[in-house]
Amino acid sequence: MSQILGIGTDIIECLRIAQMIERHGELFITRVYTPHEIQYCQTRKQATQHFAGRWAAKEAVLKALGTGWRKGISWRDIEVRNDPGGRPSVVLRAGARDVLEARGIDTIHISISHCRSHATAYAIAEGPEREPEDVDDEQDG
Repeated sequence: MSQILGIGTDIIECLRIAQMIERHGELFITRVYTPHEIQYCQTRKQATQHFAGRWAAKEAVLKALGTGWRKGISWRDIEVRNDPGGRPSVVLRAGARDVLEARGIDTIHISISHCRSHATAYAIAEGPEREPEDVDDEQDG
């Protein structure tokens, strides 16, 4: 059996990502996205929507991990990949991987959607069911 250890969601305006790319170019793209993600997005007809979807997915994963952006985790520690059928999955590295292991998470499920104006993502962190922590039941009396 497994249990949900965390959930996360995020939404972003595609225009915001387009402006970041226009303003900062390769510096922004290579700071936030892995080479695999860059290649994937740049080969898509609506590249900005795909970059925005991956941005939202990274934010959602951090929320599911329960950390947010903290020391030791960088954008590129979280990579979104797609299987041949298009289903997204997450690969975690470095600081993000450390948090995953420390929290006992063995799977992160993600869903990404986007349209012309917005991209959204949802993440669920799942791990083995744990026994409840021992609680001292002694009463004064």
